[in-house]
Amino acid sequence: MAAVHHAEVVAHRVGEPFGTLILAIAITVIEVSLIVSLMLAGGSGTAELARDTVFAAVMILLTGIIGLCLLFGGIRFSEQLFGTHGVSAALVTLTAICVLTLILPNYTTSVLGPVYSSAQLIFIAIVCLVLYGTFVAVQTVRHRDFFLPPQADRDKEVHAAPPTNKATVLSILLLFACLGAVVLLAKSLAPTLERGVVQLGAPKSLVGVIVAFVILLPEGLAALRAARKNRLQTSLNLALGSALASIGLTIPAVAIVSLFTGLTVTLGIDTKSTVLLLLSLFTIMLSFGTGRTNILQGVVLLVIFAVYLFTTVVP
Repeated sequence: MAAVHHAEVVAHRVGEPFGTLILAIAITVIEVSLIVSLMLAGGSGTAELARDTVFAAVMILLTGIIGLCLLFGGIRFSEQLFGTHGVSAALVTLTAICVLTLILPNYTTSVLGPVYSSAQLIFIAIVCLVLYGTFVAVQTVRHRDFFLPPQADRDKEVHAAPPTNKATVLSILLLFACLGAVVLLAKSLAPTLERGVVQLGAPKSLVGVIVAFVILLPEGLAALRAARKNRLQTSLNLALGSALASIGLTIPAVAIVSLFTGLTVTLGIDTKSTVLLLLSLFTIMLSFGTGRTNILQGVVLLVIFAVYLFTTVVP
């Protein structure tokens, strides 16, 4: 929470869409730190942890956080507007990365099982970085206006004064300190999580869901705050940008750890998860096709999220 607070201070200083990019990268650093620490601590028993956490993060962001944003925004403002070009660019990139990292491994034949060979893993890691890097270039340079709120909403907004240079520099230093603390404390989380899941008698994939919840809670609250202020574009930038950073940067990082340590990384999701992922992507594309949202889209996404959680515990 402290790391995200300082990231928000820096984000306020640099403005949109750079601000949401800083938040997304800060969250991804925390995610990668947790996953890598848990992998190194658990050894071969954590082959599916990266997959479970990344898949959980995508589902939480696409259906849980965005669903809540649309629900609260719909209740308070009836309808909310956003720019379709930026959302479309994010969804196109996210769909490609999700299919290449979570679904395609089930159908390759070089190695048996839902895993990539070393050569395939390196190639997919590079592809993820290319796709995410191109998206960031479009978001921040080439088509920056796609990711800004509609002009009418910008005219209505009353912004707080940006932080001073001194406050910004202090927040940057504290952000690095907080992220360092998260990295150092990550290993101590592993035994507690695993013991809790075993005691509940729940599937091991629940560990990934819990890790994703821990990581995304601060950013989810930031997206909800923006939606309640009728700044849906900022909420969507946060949620979709985090989903892209989560999968587009985590998979390459995990691939590097796998290649250097020799640990096997299972990436392919099962049939049930594939259906839920494709349903989520299809539903959210339909929901964002008109540039307007209301309470119905939020309820539908939250129902899919509830199904995901229920079938994780009761597969």
